[in-house]
Order: sequence, then structure tokens, then C-alpha cells
Amino acid sequence: MFPDRAFFYRLADAAKAETLPRFRTGLDVVNKQASGFDPVTEGDQAAEAAIRALITERFPEHGILGEEHGNVGLDRDHIWVIDPIDGTRAFISGVPVWGTLIGLQDKGRSVMGLMDQPFTGERYFADGTASWYAGPDGERQIHTRDCGALSNAIMFTTSPHMFVGNDINRYRVIEDRVRLFRYGIDCYAYALLAAGHIDLVIETGLKPYDVGALIPLIEQAGGVFTNWEGGRPEAGGRVIAAGSAAVHREALDLLAG
Repeated sequence: MFPDRAFFYRLADAAKAETLPRFRTGLDVVNKQASGFDPVTEGDQAAEAAIRALITERFPEHGILGEEHGNVGLDRDHIWVIDPIDGTRAFISGVPVWGTLIGLQDKGRSVMGLMDQPFTGERYFADGTASWYAGPDGERQIHTRDCGALSNAIMFTTSPHMFVGNDINRYRVIEDRVRLFRYGIDCYAYALLAAGHIDLVIETGLKPYDVGALIPLIEQAGGVFTNWEGGRPEAGGRVIAAGSAAVHREALDLLAG
């Protein structure tokens, strides 16, 4: 049994009740990384706990893969993939481009997903067949766009500093070819791609919970989402999402070079 949109929205509402009151309040931040900076807040932890409680009550037979509270039942057919605040750095900086990511996998493949941005009041939802937007300007089905070629593309990445070794050189080749590149909006970039506002997102070092909700959002809007080898991206790592197959292939060929 698959959940409906109302249940996904219920999960998003539960997370919103924990995250939004803490946004722009100067809350305490804990660094999860011994060397470097990987922040987590009480908002992350409380939001994921709220989501997990509702899932466990409604779908006790489902597994859960979450960022903050560990994993349960990863050998099950249906697994929820949760990132309560994707873009915690943005969250603690007061920038409203973070989001709550809630995805559902069926036998290892991401099939449904939601990205919720509580401050702007926007939700992007993949229902298993199509992708949808709901926000201050109404509700509608969304589609990626085909900009024709890489030279016409608008591209995002969270930060060029995420690329290490030769990966930064591969990324820079593409950055030099696109029409416009921008940095720093985390999961919001993928939502803009699904809605046809931008054309390409390239990132690395991602975890399964960073992409689980976003894969169906892109694919069901007509886009392409893979790893840098052209395979399924559910495991995260080095990923590329594009609005069209042609732009995806052009960029993928350069990443492989």
C-alpha cells in the first residue's frame, strides 16, 4: 500500500511545526564532524522524530532511512528516506532555501517524494506518476524544460568546494560551457529544475537521504537524474540532474572525460 498526497502533506506539516518556529531564532548548533563543519540543530532532530512517529503509526511494516535517528528495516520493500532539514547551513544562516525531504522507495527505487520549504510556503511533490507544485501562487503540475544545449543551460551546485581531486576540474569544464551558473541553494535547486526554471544540477558527496525525495520529483517532471557513471542515483555520491536527456548526455560526457 502506497501513501497518498494527504499523508505526505501530514508528514510535512509535522516537520514544519518543529522547524519553522526555530528558523531565524539563533538556535544552538552542534557540529557532527570532528574535522570540518557538519551542523545539526534541535530542529533537525525534532522534525525527523515527528515524521518517523507518524510513519511508524501508519505504516509499521515500512523501513526508514533517516539522517538523524538511524535506520530501521532497510531490507524491506518499502523504505522512507528522510532528511528533516536539507541545507542546515542555510537554515542556521537565515536563508530560506533549505527544505524538508521525504521520499519513498519501492524495492530500492525512489518512487514518491516531497520537498517542503515552510518559510516560503512551497511544496514540490512527486505522486508516483507526475510532479506538482503548490505555493503562494497556486497549485499546478510541473515539468522540466529542454534548453536545447549545454551552452544555453542554467546550472546550480551547492558549492564548488564540495568537489575534490580531479572532480573539480571536470566540474569546471562544464561551468565554463553553461550560460549561467549559481551556487548555494541546496535541495531548492532540484525543485527549480523540476519546475522548469533551471536546467542542470551537479553535485558530489551526497548521502541517500539527500536525494531520495528529489529523484522522483525530477524524473516524474520529465528530467533525468543519475550518478556520474549514468547509473541509478539512490545511493547518492556524485550526481547529475538535468531537464532533458540531451543536456544530461552532453554534461555526462564531459564529466567522464
